[in-house]
Amino acid sequence: MERRTFLNISGLAFGSMLVPVFGRAIVAEELLNPMAVTAKKALADVAMNAATKAGATYCDVRIGRYLNQYITTRDLNVESVTNTESAGVGVRVIAGGAYGFAATSDMTPDGIAGAARQAVAIAKANAKLQSEPVQLAPVKGVGEVSWATPVKKDWRTVPIKDKAELLIAANKAGMDGGASFMQSMLFQVNQQKYFASTDGSYIDQDIQRLWAPMSATAVDKASGKFRSRGGLSNPVGMGYEYLEPKPEHKIKAAGGVATLYTGSYDIVEDARAAGRDAKRKLTAKSVAPGKYDLMLSPEHLWLTIHESVGHPTELDRVLGYEANYAGTSFATLDKWQSKNFKYGSPLVNIVADKTTPGSLGAVGYDDEGVKCKRWDIIKDGILVSYQATRDQAHIIGKTESDGCSYADSWSNVQFQRMPNVSLQAGTRKLMPDEMVKDIKKGIYIVGDGSFSIDQQRYNFQFGGQLFYEIKDGKIGQMLEDVAYQSNTQDFWNACTALCDERDWRMGGSFFDGKGQPPQVSIVSHGSSTARFNGINVINTARKIG
Repeated sequence: MERRTFLNISGLAFGSMLVPVFGRAIVAEELLNPMAVTAKKALADVAMNAATKAGATYCDVRIGRYLNQYITTRDLNVESVTNTESAGVGVRVIAGGAYGFAATSDMTPDGIAGAARQAVAIAKANAKLQSEPVQLAPVKGVGEVSWATPVKKDWRTVPIKDKAELLIAANKAGMDGGASFMQSMLFQVNQQKYFASTDGSYIDQDIQRLWAPMSATAVDKASGKFRSRGGLSNPVGMGYEYLEPKPEHKIKAAGGVATLYTGSYDIVEDARAAGRDAKRKLTAKSVAPGKYDLMLSPEHLWLTIHESVGHPTELDRVLGYEANYAGTSFATLDKWQSKNFKYGSPLVNIVADKTTPGSLGAVGYDDEGVKCKRWDIIKDGILVSYQATRDQAHIIGKTESDGCSYADSWSNVQFQRMPNVSLQAGTRKLMPDEMVKDIKKGIYIVGDGSFSIDQQRYNFQFGGQLFYEIKDGKIGQMLEDVAYQSNTQDFWNACTALCDERDWRMGGSFFDGKGQPPQVSIVSHGSSTARFNGINVINTARKIG
């Protein structure tokens, strides 16, 4: 599967084709049947005892039950409703200084003990070829603890009929607004994850996530020209309450261009606006190439953060250990060691944080049993750190893991995955309506779009959903065919203004691919509206040469 396909909202239909890979199909009623914690602890002890007896010096066990419900609609019809379940046990060990991993869906004591012994046998075989032993940063066992996503309304308890009717209402609103075609979907995830290790931890977590993407397409029947606008919703680590908006959650973007939401999401109103915007895009003015000051909304900037900061500060990419899906990294160790590498302007402060409420990456503990935290990656524009797991921490002189280990299934081994990586809001009181006032020649971009970035995460091009001309301090007509080009360092050093925390919001990716074999992760990225001066804008409709 193409990672970029998932990130592009226009590829929604392809996402629905992948539903069956996540587990066996089940009836909706089975979603609410949990496995007892006492049973999971007993199975974990079986695995750890078997691994230790076979020669492991360390063992961790992940018992997982992964539940998914996907609803897809097109126009006024429900296309599909799918419930899936995947359950099993993954056992990771160290023996002879090397890792070994094995997994099984046989949830009996004999099945799990067999997987543990197999993991040890694999580790001993790996040890014969390994030049240096695995070094794990210490983690103090936490005993028996639990953590759950704060949820006001569990999506599993909401009737499918109600969800389908909401999506169809959104589609109808989009067509009433001017769309010729509408598609809306609802992705709902519940991960019941139990972690145990020979360090003395027994951690039970119940994690919920939700995403309601949609797309409006308007067609000019005379010319055959068509334009689309995706939804502006954020995928979240919340319950179904996210789709039950309250009036106080609405905020206006600059100049009343778009209505955005924080805390909850009104998919019907966004769909109506999407239909209107898609129709307007059919007659929008094509952009004139040149240098512009860009005002980028959080619904757009999250993707630029993801690609140009999130991926290149993953330590395995920096070291060249990982290159799949997103390449290696230009942000090499020498730049960090210099302590003065100017990743961005002094306004740029970027943090990693797996504790932000409502974010996709929010959990209590990572998949190595490390308590999650917040740390600086870029401070006052200077690269100060990376993202490291237990076996990477010693490489950059850290005495503890950053708590960013993740596996997308019980059947896959955990490895370093991006936490929430976010641009901090400005400290000066500033909102978008004020930011725009001193921009003479600019473009306001709302929503994410297509992108391209090189294999070192340096040279890039980004599109968007909506583009508006800024002239003499005012937001004007809609533009089309807009993309901006830069390199990571020049772009972030061109950041000259940030709106304050009142404007700060999170976007994110529900399907972020990495690794071989590939795994899919989920991650949020927050920012307020930001200004970047003198960025090169191209016209994507113009032919070269």
